Amino acid sequence: MKPVLPPAPRPESVATRVLDAGWRQWIAENRLRQCTPESMLLTMTQAGVDAEQSAQAIRAMESDPAFLAARKMQQITLKLESVLANQHRVRVLDPHYGQVEKRSGVSRAEFLAQYVYGSRPVVLTDVARDWPAMRRWSPQDLRERFGQQQVEIQAERSADPNYEVNKMDHKRSVRLADFVDQVLAGGATNDYYLTANNEALRQPAFAPLLADIGTLPDFCQAEELARHASFWFGPAGTVTPLHHDTLMLCHTQVVGRKRWRFISPLQTPLLYNHFEVYSPVDIDRPDLQRYPLFAQATVLEVVVEPGETVFLPLGWWHQVTALDVSLSFSFSNLAFPNSYTFHNPSITNW
Repeated sequence: MKPVLPPAPRPESVATRVLDAGWRQWIAENRLRQCTPESMLLTMTQAGVDAEQSAQAIRAMESDPAFLAARKMQQITLKLESVLANQHRVRVLDPHYGQVEKRSGVSRAEFLAQYVYGSRPVVLTDVARDWPAMRRWSPQDLRERFGQQQVEIQAERSADPNYEVNKMDHKRSVRLADFVDQVLAGGATNDYYLTANNEALRQPAFAPLLADIGTLPDFCQAEELARHASFWFGPAGTVTPLHHDTLMLCHTQVVGRKRWRFISPLQTPLLYNHFEVYSPVDIDRPDLQRYPLFAQATVLEVVVEPGETVFLPLGWWHQVTALDVSLSFSFSNLAFPNSYTFHNPSITNW
């Protein structure tokens, strides 16, 4: 049974009334999306294309050799999607699947078996128990120790719905003391954020921050920390939109709280991942008319408190929201293989 879909969207850059190659590609794409010929005909005629010409082109697409080849490839894709969906159906039989555990005292063997090989997110509550950062770090501490240093932030994010995809356009270099003052005075906002992309920890001036990190778990390579660590600082209200990373990592909350939402990589076909590692779905406000498949996704949620560390397994989708002024530290220097290849799409006009 075919899903009920809205009328097929217009091609973004086609403003002509002529049935050109752009319209023919649009017809092929939307038939592959299972849009009905009726909805497509309606969209085309509303755009000013002749109704008979449109109907003829839609019918002709069904016997086009290139389209028939695409249908064969689609069968293979649908098989792979069904394998993922069925694997996820088995996973959710676990009565604890919907809960992100908070654990302490997890042995290396159990951590590997349950969370790395088992591919499950977990919050470890004792990783940072002896970190000087837990006693020292604060916005005021940043200002006092590093206020004169320049840092790279993302700014003017609120006006751009694709601020994370376009993050290079939002790079700004600011004095850290000025940014601390902005965060403390500005209240809750997603407009500016010092994220992992700042690479501050690669600068010698910020080496004292690394010195504030104490004992690492035995599933980490401590000597590799400086090369695989990142620092985050921003106000309440910052949102890292739905995406997946290409490796596994740990993310320790030092100051403030963050809400993490997770979706299994087995449910990737529900997330409209057309460009790189991003999904256009906003978990807070999902547009189910535009992204109806997302209604089938299972979202796991946990609030991470100061001193707690999230383990992010490979490929898990996540959206992260700061509930307070937040300082965080992430690290990926794990003592097991942590380099993977993803063949990411690069479609920008869907």
